[in-house]
Amino acid sequence: MLAVAAERARAVELIETAARRLAECGVESSRLDAQLLMAEAADVTRAEVIAGSRMLSAEQLARFDAMIERRMRREPIAYIVGHKEFYSLDFEVNRSVLIPRPETEILVGAALATIAKMRQARVLDIGTGSGAIAIANAANAPRATVLATDISADALAVATRNVVRHSVGDRVTLRRADCFEVLDGEQELGRFDLIVSNPPYVAEVDLARLEPEVRSYEPDIALSAGRDELNFYRRITAGARAHLTAEGQLIVEVGAGQADEVIRVLAEHAFEVVAVLDDFGGHRRVVHARLFHEE
Repeated sequence: MLAVAAERARAVELIETAARRLAECGVESSRLDAQLLMAEAADVTRAEVIAGSRMLSAEQLARFDAMIERRMRREPIAYIVGHKEFYSLDFEVNRSVLIPRPETEILVGAALATIAKMRQARVLDIGTGSGAIAIANAANAPRATVLATDISADALAVATRNVVRHSVGDRVTLRRADCFEVLDGEQELGRFDLIVSNPPYVAEVDLARLEPEVRSYEPDIALSAGRDELNFYRRITAGARAHLTAEGQLIVEVGAGQADEVIRVLAEHAFEVVAVLDDFGGHRRVVHARLFHEE
């Protein structure tokens, strides 16, 4: 019993020491991060770490220390552990893809609500990255088929593994494309009942203002829209009409404070807004539109 108590005390001490080291490097959620990384290193739950109910081997302790060193350099936890939960599904992630955010779950929810009203739905996911949006839709909407595209071959490799991981390969197809410009062959993308996208929306000049976890580790190609933060919204709306069915709809995630400008871009290309959805912080985060039809 004394040995077990000593081991538990040591685990608590290791967490506290790691949390202090992380805090000194500017990590705000230092104790939580230390607990999560110990759980990953020991292949146990965070609850077990907090309870001190597992003893760590020398190999596990070494793994934990290496993970803390990486987190001290402000590398995101998702890249350190190699996966991230999104819409109750676990996705492989690495530095080739953007880490899925809780805000993007709002987009998925809006897409699933839209798909539920359709007899069948053919969906296009532009800029799929890890495949999170496409796979979450397919996993929760059995009647939907999804074509997911990305300009990055490395991102598509990650998405391919996630498609296999979640057994949706019969309804999710991956292709390399730049918005609607096909890069992997001659076959055109076709038409869709719904287009969804979480495109890059950070202006190039604003990248340096992002937190270190984002600006130093996540891929610029998935973050930066170039000089014009609305660049991809302009491109998507300009090409969407040629790729939507007559009753087709478009759902996009937008940056904080961008909703009004994106709505104006949509109006310029004959889209009418169906809904604008707030994120958990009260920012207007998702814009849902459809092709305008005169009554």
